[in-house]
Amino acid sequence: MTKLTLGSHPFLLGFDQLERLVERTAKADANGYPPYNIEQSGENAYRITLAVAGFAEDDLSITLENRQLMIRGKQAEADAGRVFLHRGIAARQFQRSFVLAEGVEVAGASMEHGLLHIDLHRAVPDSVVQTIRINGAGKGRTGG
Repeated sequence: MTKLTLGSHPFLLGFDQLERLVERTAKADANGYPPYNIEQSGENAYRITLAVAGFAEDDLSITLENRQLMIRGKQAEADAGRVFLHRGIAARQFQRSFVLAEGVEVAGASMEHGLLHIDLHRAVPDSVVQTIRINGAGKGRTGG
């Protein structure tokens, strides 16, 4: 018995890239740093919140390319001369990515109390009904 995958299911035409997208996203989430929340903040609005304690706004970059939202953090080396007896606050660089669905746009970003908030908005597409004309036998053919 052959196992049907999402991309090969006969009722899901054109979704073959979705399975690769899910695999790529799962790999990107493997390290778990920094921790984050995703919440629905309205009917067509979402918010991603990352815990970025110790990072300044200048240490962070947010880019969007080909529907992939990329958040990177890298702190400047300011630990010279400091002696830590215990270092439990992570200061390592990170890269966290999210793949946004078609029509989801970044509305803005803000920082508050060590949390980076990225607000997203999904534009609701207009419903389009299209009637397809059926060509009868012999119609629409050329040659003979």
